[in-house]
Amino acid sequence: MSADAPLTPGAAPRPGNPLIDAESLATELAGGTPPVLLDVRWRLGGPPGIDSYRAGHLPGAVFADLDTDLAGPPGSGGRHPLPAAADFEAAMRRLGVRSGYPVVVYDDGDSTIAARAWWTLRYFGHDQVRVLDGGFRAWAAAGRPVATDEPDGVAGDFTATAGQLPVLDAAGAAALARSGVLLDARAGERYRGEVEPVDPAAGHIPGAVSAPTAANVGPDGRFLPPDELRRRFQDLGVTAGREGALALDVGAYCGSGVTAAHEVLALQLAGVPASLYVGSWSGWTADPSRPIATGTDPG
Repeated sequence: MSADAPLTPGAAPRPGNPLIDAESLATELAGGTPPVLLDVRWRLGGPPGIDSYRAGHLPGAVFADLDTDLAGPPGSGGRHPLPAAADFEAAMRRLGVRSGYPVVVYDDGDSTIAARAWWTLRYFGHDQVRVLDGGFRAWAAAGRPVATDEPDGVAGDFTATAGQLPVLDAAGAAALARSGVLLDARAGERYRGEVEPVDPAAGHIPGAVSAPTAANVGPDGRFLPPDELRRRFQDLGVTAGREGALALDVGAYCGSGVTAAHEVLALQLAGVPASLYVGSWSGWTADPSRPIATGTDPG
């Protein structure tokens, strides 16, 4: 397993709840040091997230685009590779992100895209970032105000320092699938190779375990309680270590490193530090010589 910032066995996730509910967020927004709000709504195949943002967003929120602010140009590294540190820093400063000040990110509801924003900010060194659990739907359902204006951004001063969370490359993902637990966060039919709507080949990385992110949340789009998530991942083979802690050697991938960030967030809620294969299936299949497994068996 390769990682920019390797964690030692038994290492725990950083302290602090990575989630915030609508009521708590409303209280913080009314306080003296309100968090920066990033609206990161996005849908595969469209319509563009900016359209949803302009139709209504949390008051004071600014729009961050998955394709241009949270990822680099697509290529051999996948459809949503990591942005260069300088590019990410410039994007976050434009959006008003400041070092040492809190950030809250949200999407439409299940936190899939918000988790990528959370993970990317954490990877580049911003510790004070949380995900609005239930997203925009939870905010609106609670009767909280919605705005349509686009606030003038206040320049931030965030400095991006890459490597603050562990990542995998293709070789590391292949090795982890053999020696640890590599979770495939895509829908089961894509894992089994029955359909592949985006990438050039169908199937999964040999040895990977199917773990769709849809099972991390309830019908309302909110994350399951930590104990339920912990049981889910134990059932998927994330076993107890010598001191009762869940094993460190866990990683996740998806189609392009977005829903896998949701898996990493769910694992953190369960008390499990995990690596992200950012290139994911789009990066894996960019090299046709890499092996592919199909069916329900990890292979």
